[in-house]
Amino acid sequence: MASFTNAADVIAAAIEIEHRGFAFYQKAASEAAHPEDKDFFTFMAKEEKRHENIFEAMLKRIGGLELPAGSDEAEYLEYVDLLLNTHAMFMPEQQETLQKSPLCGALSFEKDTIIFFTAMRRFVAPSGQKHVDACTEEEQGHIRLIAE
Repeated sequence: MASFTNAADVIAAAIEIEHRGFAFYQKAASEAAHPEDKDFFTFMAKEEKRHENIFEAMLKRIGGLELPAGSDEAEYLEYVDLLLNTHAMFMPEQQETLQKSPLCGALSFEKDTIIFFTAMRRFVAPSGQKHVDACTEEEQGHIRLIAE
């Protein structure tokens, strides 16, 4: 089984989290019953797209993604998909939580993303941990925005 070995792996997963988050918030905005909830979800969708762009630029700066030795792309993508499918936002019951309490649902998503980065950081060499830390800091900014 493939494993994360460098910051590029974690950043590639971060891009997918943001991509899925964008789609999730867009869907939530289209289904929102209250205008303020719709505005909030639309704003968060834009934030997810902004983060996706930041992480894509970061991945390019550090040299792109390399598959771990002994694995193929299909195995690697399956591994990343399994990791991401346990993320709070992508679990079926999260949609209901997000609709009932938009701020709590969004906070749960952002906190779960930070937990993901924190857990993955230990698999990255010390020289790459600053990149994982940058991802975490971006998500912490989302928490500050939600709190405001």
